[in-house]
Order: sequence, then C-alpha cells, then structure tokens
Amino acid sequence: MSMLHEITSRTPRYKKSQRKGRGESSGRGKTCGRGNKGAKARVGKYVKRGHEHGQTPIFRRFPKRGFSNDDFANRFNVVNLEDLNLFDDGATVDVAALREAGLVPNDHLPVKILGDGAISKKLTVVAGWYSKSAHEKITAAGGTAQNLKGEAFAFPKPKKKFIPREKPKKAVAAEGEAPAGEKPAAEKPAAKKPAESPAPEKAAE
Repeated sequence: MSMLHEITSRTPRYKKSQRKGRGESSGRGKTCGRGNKGAKARVGKYVKRGHEHGQTPIFRRFPKRGFSNDDFANRFNVVNLEDLNLFDDGATVDVAALREAGLVPNDHLPVKILGDGAISKKLTVVAGWYSKSAHEKITAAGGTAQNLKGEAFAFPKPKKKFIPREKPKKAVAAEGEAPAGEKPAAEKPAAKKPAESPAPEKAAE
C-alpha cells in the first residue's frame, strides 16, 4: 500500500499563477511588468537579430573594407547518400522526387549529394553536384550519376600548378650572363677619355 507522501512526492509542486493587470498596488498592475510604451510592450513582440530600433545598427556604423566571396559562393540543398535508400530500385531521383520525399525544402537551389552512409540500390540520380565519395558509391552500386542536363556527371579537370618559365637564352645573354654550356666572354677594358686641352689664357690688356 502506497503512503500519502510517496504519492505526493511525484506530483509537481503547486505554483501560484501570477495575476496581472489587477490594479497598480498589486505589483503587476497598469503595464503588467512590460515597462512603458513601445514594441516590447505589445502582444506578440519580436525583435530580429541586430535590430536596434531607431538607432543606426552597428553593421551600418562600421566602415566596409576588403572583399568577400560570400556573394559568389555556390549554395546547395544537401542530401546524404543513405537517405536515397528510401527510393525503389531502378528509380530516377531528381529534385521533384526529393521534394516529394521531404528531403529538400524547395527547388530554389541545386541539390548536392554527399557520401555519408551507404547505398545498396541501383538508382539514376540527377543532381547539381556530387562529392567524390558519393559519386564512387553510386556508380559502384550500379547506378548512374547525372548532372542537371541529364548527361553523365564528370568532375572538372584539376588546374595545373603555375610553374614560372625559365628565361630564354637571348634574354640571359643580354643581361651579361653566359648561356648554359658557354664560357663567359672576357670583359673589354673601358676606353680612356681624351685629355681635355687647357683653356687659353686671356690676353693682358
């Protein structure tokens, strides 16, 4: 048989509700603890991040310097490879199918497939981009990875590392250095300037 203190110990403690707007002497009367007028005194208040009301916000007061690539970044709706196991074997997985399955919120951005997890079904995946591991796993499972045009997806060729060229032999010779395999030419002695004749003296008056 349960004792009374064992039953009441599991129930939440009684918390007296706060009564607001019941006269100025009640402690929560008139403005009900919300201060005076303004946006924060209204029902359903919401202040977005960085909003400073009438004051000029700090991101506008600071000077703008430098350059950022953020405006030119490629943005994607990301889908992991293991989520594609929801589809039937042999299905075509594109943006419309991913939206219907609830894997992407909209079709405003292209889809990027990441290689997290494993895939055991043969699928035809149509996406904007793939990680290298995801591309390998899709093709290893017998599926195909296509770009947005319906063509086989191919990663771009790696850029060649810049290697400065050696100076041509003519430019090296012009600077006074001997080309490779040739002996440096002997330096000629500088020609002496002719001695200047002394100026004739003025005749005495």
